[in-house]
Amino acid sequence: MFYFATLGKILTNPKITTITMNKNVTTEIKWALIFSVVGLAWMVLENIVGLHDTYLDYHLYLTNLFAFPAIYMMVAALKEKRTKAYNGTITYLQGLLSGTILSAFIALLSPLTQWITSYVITPKYFPNVIVRSVELGYFESTAAAQAHFNYANYATQGMLFAFIIGVITTAIAMLFIKNNK
Repeated sequence: MFYFATLGKILTNPKITTITMNKNVTTEIKWALIFSVVGLAWMVLENIVGLHDTYLDYHLYLTNLFAFPAIYMMVAALKEKRTKAYNGTITYLQGLLSGTILSAFIALLSPLTQWITSYVITPKYFPNVIVRSVELGYFESTAAAQAHFNYANYATQGMLFAFIIGVITTAIAMLFIKNNK
């Protein structure tokens, strides 16, 4: 709740909004595209090593390792924003706004990256995970598993997750990146 109250103050404060919104968003767009390409490369890697079929049981755990490059990219984007847009000095609120914009761009691109993953990189992932999840008893029926493991559900979850985790990552990273002068 604190975050939403803070974001509300930022977006309604004309002084802060004018200062931060006058800086262009090319850095955020650039890093959202980089993030998306790296995410797709990660999916290719997961598919190649068999996490979408042969070693599907490990996918649930190993896919979370993407957090390391994701955090790295968010921090790199915020540092670049600090350097290029703010001449080396960025406040917590400026960084928080930049990270929120970056997270929104990543979230907007995520249905496309999910589509590429689902239909191009690994079209057998959903059928594989549906069968395996029923075998393991995570779902009582194939229909229940299909309701969960499908493009539409993953695209929606991906958008929400990308935005929420991106903003949380930004809020934490800015504690270390900010340098008010």
